[in-house]
Amino acid sequence: MFHKTRLFTPGPTPLLPAAQFAMAAADLHHRTPEFRALYQRVLEQLRTFVGSKNDVVLLTSSGTGAMEASIANLTSPGDRVLVLTAGKFGERWTGLAKAFGCQPDIVSAPYGQTLSLEAAKAELRSDTRLVLMQATETSTGVRHDVQAVAEMLRSVRSSGSDALLVVDAITGLGTTHLDMDAWGVDVLIGGSQKAVMIPPGLAYLAVSERAWKRMETTKNPRYYFDLRKERKVAAKGESAYTPGVALIAALGAAFDYIAAQADGDLAKGRVALVENAETCAAMMRAAVPAMGMRLFAPDAPAAAVTAVMPPEGVDSGIIVKQLKARFGTIVANGQGEMKGQLFRVAHLGFFDPLDTLAVIGALEQVTVDSLPPSKFQLGDALAAAQRVLAERSRVAAQAPFEIAAVR
Repeated sequence: MFHKTRLFTPGPTPLLPAAQFAMAAADLHHRTPEFRALYQRVLEQLRTFVGSKNDVVLLTSSGTGAMEASIANLTSPGDRVLVLTAGKFGERWTGLAKAFGCQPDIVSAPYGQTLSLEAAKAELRSDTRLVLMQATETSTGVRHDVQAVAEMLRSVRSSGSDALLVVDAITGLGTTHLDMDAWGVDVLIGGSQKAVMIPPGLAYLAVSERAWKRMETTKNPRYYFDLRKERKVAAKGESAYTPGVALIAALGAAFDYIAAQADGDLAKGRVALVENAETCAAMMRAAVPAMGMRLFAPDAPAAAVTAVMPPEGVDSGIIVKQLKARFGTIVANGQGEMKGQLFRVAHLGFFDPLDTLAVIGALEQVTVDSLPPSKFQLGDALAAAQRVLAERSRVAAQAPFEIAAVR
């Protein structure tokens, strides 16, 4: 059978063709007027995409580089930080904090669950310097309530707390409605290989004025990841070191594409991008129980990725391998100790509902042919997903580019 490869992993995600063309044509030197014009335009688009008036710094690195930059620039050795963790990427915050000599206090939730706001507030101390969390925990398919954590921090600032909120939104941006400025988030982090539909290699941070001021007094070492240096040269349309020129050109093309989905308005295009992910995720969540499987994070599901538990006694690796071998469809197995216990299907970036129907159809075939017998019939999951799509399409037609009420 002829197979077309379809990538449904939560990063890297499928590449936007226009971004690929832009990369191929990006024969620019980074110290020229042509590149400066491109860079300044992309940085302004990036602020619009993030949805913040704060300065945005663009780094040539993976998203973990931006996470490290946050710790390096905003802490001194011995600082106390609060890590809110419910998965592998939350645990990464703990490792980074320890690497820079900080003392992490940890509030954790079991894999597949979201964080307790009460537990976070109880663990917050007067000398806590940073609160570190994810918008969405990609390893488990969980969405955290960033707004609630931000509001909790605002409520304790009157009592003398000066903790800054740093949010890894690497898979949250473009899949979750975030309002950095209104909520009071101090650093919001994104990455290129996620919702913006280009290859890995760029990370970005929107940084509040509170955070910029903090950097003037912190003592941890930084060189390549000195955000103050990047901010200074970005004002002239340059980066401190050699940037990923082709990736930056691709990022500009991706933003143009997103804006085109809303008649040239990038802010509205961002809303449409999020709602598209929400629709695909809702379709998948409806399809999963129809196939006799279970959602791993039913109470706080992310739109970036859906984590699915296979039928009892089935290794999720069998489903991952069968989807690739039979249909060229690539999904992600569980990470670490979750390998074999769940698989993850992505919805962020260059996907649409027809892609989601395709992966559900492939899953139906694998379920019927390769998994233990059940009452499931071909078409059950597709019908459930189609009903969700019909309802969300009806709501979207009534209020285009608005935040849909259907979840």
